[in-house]
Amino acid sequence: MANEKNLKVLIVDDDKNICDLLRLYLEKDGYSVILSHDGEEAVVKFKALKPDLVLLDIMLPGIDGWQVCREIRKKSSVPIIMITAKGETIDTVIGLELGADDYIVKPFDPKIVLARINAVTRRVGCVNSEPEIKEVNYDRLSVNMTRYELKVNGKVIDTPPKELELLFYLASNPNRVYTRDQLLDEVWGFEYYGDSRTIDVHIKRLREKLEGVSDKWSLKTVWGVGYKFEAAEEE
Repeated sequence: MANEKNLKVLIVDDDKNICDLLRLYLEKDGYSVILSHDGEEAVVKFKALKPDLVLLDIMLPGIDGWQVCREIRKKSSVPIIMITAKGETIDTVIGLELGADDYIVKPFDPKIVLARINAVTRRVGCVNSEPEIKEVNYDRLSVNMTRYELKVNGKVIDTPPKELELLFYLASNPNRVYTRDQLLDEVWGFEYYGDSRTIDVHIKRLREKLEGVSDKWSLKTVWGVGYKFEAAEEE
């Protein structure tokens, strides 16, 4: 059934056949589609048209997808799904470290791409199906999933959606240890085809933002198992 969100998706790929195929599937599901075939044009269209999500190829004329991702992340935390023929682990890690939320390797099934888009838009809250405020607060830390906002020492910190969702999930379940696979399943919300080092990348980036903020909580590595949000018990 087509959705009624009328969200805008910017597809950036120099292969016009791929663009047309993805547009067909997305428009059938109720999305509005913007197409771009080179990196510089993609940045211009992103700033002008303010899409709700970006599907981004890496190998592009002009500036490449990694640079496009950097430019978008300077101003926005809009979800970015990278679609590329470059499937090596290092490419995945680079994309995630630059702030991409997901990574799909060509060749792909358009139905899988659509499922991932639907999952991301649900998680980011583009559909207001849960009106209640979702927020966790600790000493000098606030994570608000209604506004998709991270505050440290009262200051808003620009944070990609996936990092925020991971932190919210861990902080909502303090002192509980999760394996990487559990976190992928709970936070990504669908079968993830990459490797579990995705979690390591996001934890590393969160620690950079949260280092030394408070001695009452911390993101802890549980060696050989996974991660937990360790918080002091309230008196």
